[in-house]
Amino acid sequence: MGFLAGRDVLVAGAGVTGRSAAEALLAAGASVTVTDGSPDRLDALEPLLPGVALVPGLVAPPSSAELVVTSPGWRPDSPLLLAARAAGVEVIGEVELAWRMGLELADPPAWLAVTGTNGKTTTVGMLESILRAAGIDAVACGNVGLPVVDALLAGHRVLAVELSSFQLHWSPSVRPAAGVLLNLAEDHLDWHGSFEAYARAKAQVLTGEVAVAGVDDPYVSRLLSEAPAPAHVGFTLGEPQEGQLGVLDGNLVDRAFGPDTVLAAVSEVHPAGPPGLADALAAAALARAHGVSAEAVRQGLRDFRPGAHRAEVVAVCEEITYVNDSKATNPHAASASLRSYDSVVWVAGGLLKGASVDDLVRGESHRLRGAVLIGADREVIAAALAKYAPSVPVAVLEDATMRDAVRAARSMAQPGDAVVLAPAAASMDMFTDYAHRGQAFAEAVRELTGHV
Repeated sequence: MGFLAGRDVLVAGAGVTGRSAAEALLAAGASVTVTDGSPDRLDALEPLLPGVALVPGLVAPPSSAELVVTSPGWRPDSPLLLAARAAGVEVIGEVELAWRMGLELADPPAWLAVTGTNGKTTTVGMLESILRAAGIDAVACGNVGLPVVDALLAGHRVLAVELSSFQLHWSPSVRPAAGVLLNLAEDHLDWHGSFEAYARAKAQVLTGEVAVAGVDDPYVSRLLSEAPAPAHVGFTLGEPQEGQLGVLDGNLVDRAFGPDTVLAAVSEVHPAGPPGLADALAAAALARAHGVSAEAVRQGLRDFRPGAHRAEVVAVCEEITYVNDSKATNPHAASASLRSYDSVVWVAGGLLKGASVDDLVRGESHRLRGAVLIGADREVIAAALAKYAPSVPVAVLEDATMRDAVRAARSMAQPGDAVVLAPAAASMDMFTDYAHRGQAFAEAVRELTGHV
């Protein structure tokens, strides 16, 4: 890659994206240094990246550095990144690196980008399924797990890119062919500093050729109206207006890309319920923006199956449904999860990351049979329940295992109820990640119910 050849580049972070960025930079002819706070993580890279300088714990870039490529989780106020900017060294992310590398290709892939507080991974999975049903060489990448530089260098023709707010913050020039902002709610305020800064990062996905957004949310709808993209497309769970996709007579309907077109039946969308339908409409809008037929949209949605830990029914025993939605890592996602059931014993708690649960509890209190709270911020949720749902039985478990939580939830549940793990919080206080938390819940449920 011409703009990288011979340049000295520092990669901040030795995780999955850091390794991929370093490999891509080496292949492009750059001189690469990788730093990380974990010497063990750097040692693991040594046999994989010959020719790369591995330096633990840098708090300022080497004097020769001309560019810093940071892993997305590194905060803007990290000493190393502050020092880089003070020295006039540009800081970008791995996604931005992939974008700039793509611009130098004779025939770069199309980027179809997805962001939002919730539903990103399901939407890019649906989008990938739709594109493949249309016979297109497409891959889901980005925050979903596969680094974008890897997808780019593999030569895929369309990239279905999941973008977190962190990734967008470090990607100032990314302009997707079409991008969707699914929704917005408080999340990662400890990282961005304010909801407005978080929203600004998310809205960057609307700066390409086609901007798509969920217009049922007034704030998101306003961001769409202000977007610099030449074309604006909304999606709604109601009847769509001209220029929108929506739901009519039990079908997903497109009124944005040509005459009214039925894309799929509501019954063909999985996961079922409002969140799944919204994700399907968003994925369909991006695919239609890329010229995909209605038939391929329908086939792709029918073929798609959601990943684990996303509204996953683990067991039904004694007329009680046990649901693993460990991926509901913020209050907005948890609210959507609870709305899928009429009567719920809610298992929640973890790291709230500065987000408020007041609106969640106030809005869903009528459907709560009880609540079982675990994790670091359990008392914050307990306080909200005491204020907005004082009649709901609450078990606040200190030093509890997931097995303890499931047994406490079962003692509250009645036939017809759902015991729903929708934590509204991150998992790292008790678990490796949300998948580990969901696995612990599923194992505890199977042990309790005998569903092996």
